[in-house]
Amino acid sequence: MTANPQISREQVLAALRDVQDPELHKSIVELDMVKDIQIRDGVVSVEALLTIGGCPLRDTIQSSIEEQIRQLPGVRGVQVQLGVMTQEQRQTLITKLRGGEVSPMHRSSFLTADSPTRIIVVASGKGGVGKSTVTVNLAVALRRLGHRVGIIDADVYGFSIPRMLGLTGQPTMVDQMIIPLEKDGIRVMSIGFLLPNEGEAVIWRGPMLHKTLTTFIGEVHWGDDLEYLLIDLPPGTGDVSITIAQTLPQAPMVIVTTPQLAAVNVAQRAARMAEKVNMEVLGIIENMSWFQASPADPPVYIFGRGGGLRLAELLGVPLLGEIPLDPAIREGSDTGEPIVTSHPDSPAGRVFRQVAARLVERLPMKVG
Repeated sequence: MTANPQISREQVLAALRDVQDPELHKSIVELDMVKDIQIRDGVVSVEALLTIGGCPLRDTIQSSIEEQIRQLPGVRGVQVQLGVMTQEQRQTLITKLRGGEVSPMHRSSFLTADSPTRIIVVASGKGGVGKSTVTVNLAVALRRLGHRVGIIDADVYGFSIPRMLGLTGQPTMVDQMIIPLEKDGIRVMSIGFLLPNEGEAVIWRGPMLHKTLTTFIGEVHWGDDLEYLLIDLPPGTGDVSITIAQTLPQAPMVIVTTPQLAAVNVAQRAARMAEKVNMEVLGIIENMSWFQASPADPPVYIFGRGGGLRLAELLGVPLLGEIPLDPAIREGSDTGEPIVTSHPDSPAGRVFRQVAARLVERLPMKVG
């Protein structure tokens, strides 16, 4: 039996370049996952190697391979066999993904000076101002602008990002490399993915917090195409904030506050911390600025008025936006549908999109 002259191995390989590993976001050809190709009488047989035996997306990879090959002229059938990489093959893959670097704190591309990834640290002086809600909706807004976005949930004790995005499950581990979970194109890493249930308490001292955060930064494969990485800090100026400042000293900060004077005074402390560790403050976001029962009703300033602007003027930075108090924001956080997704044209949805656009203006993408 001879191979169908209409189909060549090169054609099949070229078609497979369009098949991406859904977690690593790279072609299976580029990742050396295609082990063998056989063609007999128009039937194409492909043997591909998965990174791990329990790969949760094996069916997606198999169907993508079949779909791409069936589009080739002359193909009468497709057979796909999935194997698993050896330890040596996985190590080669990990080294390639890390650009040849193997030391723990040089595994993430955004730690290098020429990284195309812009990092934005989202901070607040106190809890309850909606910092995590702001982080999630800004990530969705940046994604809607066409950017590739990631989130590190650095609020280890009070993690909430998974629920706000409707993300559950455990990250895939390829040896010591962690693959972040993804929702609507947003890559996410949170301690919530590593606990047995959402209600589990994290009772750690400083060294464990430090190790967790450096792992999220240095050992998670965020991909070399990530454009914006948002880091949701816990409130205050404690261990986590210090670790982020030490690990990512050039990362700029956005401060979230509410209009009331007490919140503004506490938020000012976060700005002072940024100043002491040489982190630039990009601007202020005022959350829960006013409530409007209907478009015909006048706004009601439940928490006072003008606090965000006062803080911005005090620090000499812009007020990036004033986000109204909207029950749909809370509802979206509970159901995993951020308001920028569920109600993008609502007053709050529009402000989030405007703030995202202003952040891009102040922190434009680098050329990777």
